[in-house]
Amino acid sequence: MAEVLLEVKGLKQYFNVGSKNQVKAVDDISFTIHQGETFGLVGESGSGKSTTGRSILRLTQPTGGQILFEGQDIMTIKDKADNTRFRRDVQMIFQDPYASLNPRMKVKDIIAEGLDVNHLTKSSQKRSERVNQLLKTVGLNPNHGTRYPHEFSGGQRQRIGIARALAVDPRFIVCDEPISALDVSIQAQVVNLLQDLQKERQLTYLFIAHDLSMVKHISDRIGVMHNGRLLEIGTSDGIYYSGVHPYTESLLSAIPMPDPIYERQRKRIKYQVEPNDGQHRQLQEIAPGHFVYATKGEAAYYAKKLERKKQVGVLG
Repeated sequence: MAEVLLEVKGLKQYFNVGSKNQVKAVDDISFTIHQGETFGLVGESGSGKSTTGRSILRLTQPTGGQILFEGQDIMTIKDKADNTRFRRDVQMIFQDPYASLNPRMKVKDIIAEGLDVNHLTKSSQKRSERVNQLLKTVGLNPNHGTRYPHEFSGGQRQRIGIARALAVDPRFIVCDEPISALDVSIQAQVVNLLQDLQKERQLTYLFIAHDLSMVKHISDRIGVMHNGRLLEIGTSDGIYYSGVHPYTESLLSAIPMPDPIYERQRKRIKYQVEPNDGQHRQLQEIAPGHFVYATKGEAAYYAKKLERKKQVGVLG
């Protein structure tokens, strides 16, 4: 296992703190992401996935917890040079390719903004060469640099967003539902591009999405999130084929299949929210690398349930 690049400990992100309208968008979650891996974060809309990504980048100031990047707590960064280095190492690809690009700027200036801020090119010629190289990297024509965002399709705009993120040579990228606003045929192209870039540049991803089947395709490990909490963490195959938490099973039951017979027989599992019974629940390891949010008694039950699913899988 590669070394840990990012470690999140007890992250909390509350809004309207102290008022009766307080919202616990992220409520005491912990996970690690290793160098070179893709950690998928999946859950329904409003579960706290995007807020987690934004908190990691400090686009919003977390209410509590620690975020360690290469062992350094980014919440305590005061030095300007250290902050600039962190901003270069960590970038984000946004969900909406229409809203994330400034409509009044040309594409070449959008992509080069990070280069200009960090003084990474010494002349306008070097700047143009770097922008053209980035456009080619994401599958666009260098001539597109003189155009404006409205002249591109959604898939092309997302490629521009990817090029912007790559401009400062980051090591870690938060992909905040980068394909949810795209056509299905374009989604596969963007995912394949992200995977190729990861291999070429040794990138590490936090891939946020609500489509569990797509997350399974691109991720090494998956975290299932609901109501601000991580309910289950495991390998992509472990979650997809042997997820044991009721919410994970609910998500899996909602995945459509290109099989009319299966679709007619498919039964949607309705998730019953965890009871507010006052019992202490936390992530419990029920198998090597497989964690479930549960009490100790529930963890024992989930461990047996996981073993049964694995046996059925082997026999099947």
